[in-house]
Amino acid sequence: MNNQEKAKAVFNEGFSCSQAVLAAFCQELNLDKNTALKIADSFGGGMGRLGLTCGAVTGALLVIGLKYGRIAADDQKAKQKTTQLVRNFIKRFEERNATAVCRELLGCDISTEEGFKYAKEHNLINTRCPDFVACAVGILDEIL
Repeated sequence: MNNQEKAKAVFNEGFSCSQAVLAAFCQELNLDKNTALKIADSFGGGMGRLGLTCGAVTGALLVIGLKYGRIAADDQKAKQKTTQLVRNFIKRFEERNATAVCRELLGCDISTEEGFKYAKEHNLINTRCPDFVACAVGILDEIL
């Protein structure tokens, strides 16, 4: 099973976009899946269902940080590499999807009761979000 298939399977279990993306890379990152699911949980729905940065994007940024992030404050090489990869990732995601903002990707503001109801009624989370998850994982596979 490739990383996109892993991520879609996690998403289809009922987890958020951010959880699905991070969980797909657990083995590669030597990260326990339960820990990954907990770490990424608060980023779903555009960070706490506020409709801000897409959960697939924040999940991808967690992957980049876990793989290349610095652990010494003076490690400027790691900081530069991480920053470069984050910018590259977001640029590619926005080129493919026009934005990295959850409410813009879904076409409604899920932070409001009306917007969340609209998303549910139109099945947006189940029809659009898997594509954003697959896109994020695909970009990570390209750049990592």
